[in-house]
Amino acid sequence: MPKAKTQTKQSDSEILHNLVTKQKEFFKSGVTKPVKWRIKQLNKLLSAIKAHEADIIQALQTDLGKSEFEAYSTEIGMVYNEIRYQKKHVKKWAKTKKPSGELFFFPGKPRIQPEPFGCTLIMSPWNYPFMLTIDPLVSAISAGNTAVLKTSEYSPATSQVIENIIKESFLPEFITTVQGGYVQNQLLLHEHFDFIFFTGSSNVGKVVMESAAKFLTPVCLELGGKSPCIVDKTANIPITARRIVWGKFLNAGQTCVAPDYVLVDESIKDKLVQALNQEILTQFGEDPLENPDLPKIINSTHFGRLVSLAPDAQTNSATNKIAPTLMDLGAINSKNVANHPVMKDEIFGPLLPIISFTNLDEAIDFVYQRPTPLALYYFSKNRKSQKKIFNTLRFGGGCINDVVYQLVTDKLPFGGCGESGMGSYHGKFGFDTFTHYKGILKQSSWMDLKVRYAPYENKLDTVKKFLK
Repeated sequence: MPKAKTQTKQSDSEILHNLVTKQKEFFKSGVTKPVKWRIKQLNKLLSAIKAHEADIIQALQTDLGKSEFEAYSTEIGMVYNEIRYQKKHVKKWAKTKKPSGELFFFPGKPRIQPEPFGCTLIMSPWNYPFMLTIDPLVSAISAGNTAVLKTSEYSPATSQVIENIIKESFLPEFITTVQGGYVQNQLLLHEHFDFIFFTGSSNVGKVVMESAAKFLTPVCLELGGKSPCIVDKTANIPITARRIVWGKFLNAGQTCVAPDYVLVDESIKDKLVQALNQEILTQFGEDPLENPDLPKIINSTHFGRLVSLAPDAQTNSATNKIAPTLMDLGAINSKNVANHPVMKDEIFGPLLPIISFTNLDEAIDFVYQRPTPLALYYFSKNRKSQKKIFNTLRFGGGCINDVVYQLVTDKLPFGGCGESGMGSYHGKFGFDTFTHYKGILKQSSWMDLKVRYAPYENKLDTVKKFLK
């Protein structure tokens, strides 16, 4: 009898390699280029999200303990807004541009042609697992790319809903999801993508950039860092406290642009601390751990890390909840500030260190000497001081007299610089991030200016007239 054929199971590496290969072939076919087709895909995505809205809300409750209000306002609603904005403007953005005033090219015609990168990889985090996966995907689709979505293993319920939405809406050679952890991340980073968009920690960002460098793949890194909140003596204390408490303890402090610590003028420190405590009571009640509006810490590992930073905080290990906690570290130049573990790395939890300064230059120097933060917030009525802060310090983006709200609008770029990342997105900035702008010169053959050709005798003066 003839021997039966044995089938060998494909390895994860082979599966992912074939997936990327098929996406590159799909992109090469040109299907993704027409703007009408892109808008159709955005409509598909919008319809699918609406159909699964209840599933998304439940998944975010399961993974992070988010209330329906927070799930919609900080994740689902943000995505709806992004899709609608990109649909409205993509036709204009995708048009070939005609730069003017270039007489040196005459009679040629220069053009700038927006072109998608091709097969892209989007690696998303767990803290806003829906919004930070789908928002960049909207930009990738709008710009005409294919996409592989690597969702976080730490938010499995949301990752599964995203996979369901993508499977129901798109061919895998256009958009697909990959679930898993470290192994899948490493296998994907061994593939040759045309562009990588990563949101996560600085340490992992370095690994992504190192892997991308092997293929000279362009990247957008959305990282984090210790984002300062500076409060001077002219600030409106009640409003300042209300906004800081809202922004810091949103998603239980697991927000990359949350105020990581407060630098406050010594003369108003006690008043601010009192107002912050009152706002915590107002917004979360006498027992925050029982408040359903306070999300939980993502897992026991992160919970344990945060408890080690603030052993006196109110906690519940059964629910992984930590109550909003203020930590008075003292004066800006004290040993406690210099040595306290809470000031070493981004906190990413509901702990808020309070540090006092005696003059604004102290606060500026303190921030300046540290890694570039993703965000900076300054509460002050003094316009001269506002200008000084924002002209002196480097950071990704920020607010005057508010926190976190710079993310709400599509008109502002969102992204870091230096240690907090590179590149930006939201609105037109997202389209630009997933687009290569190709410069093309269409030259005529009916006229040929000989001034550019050798021999060059007696031609320099003519060239100088054009190139001044």
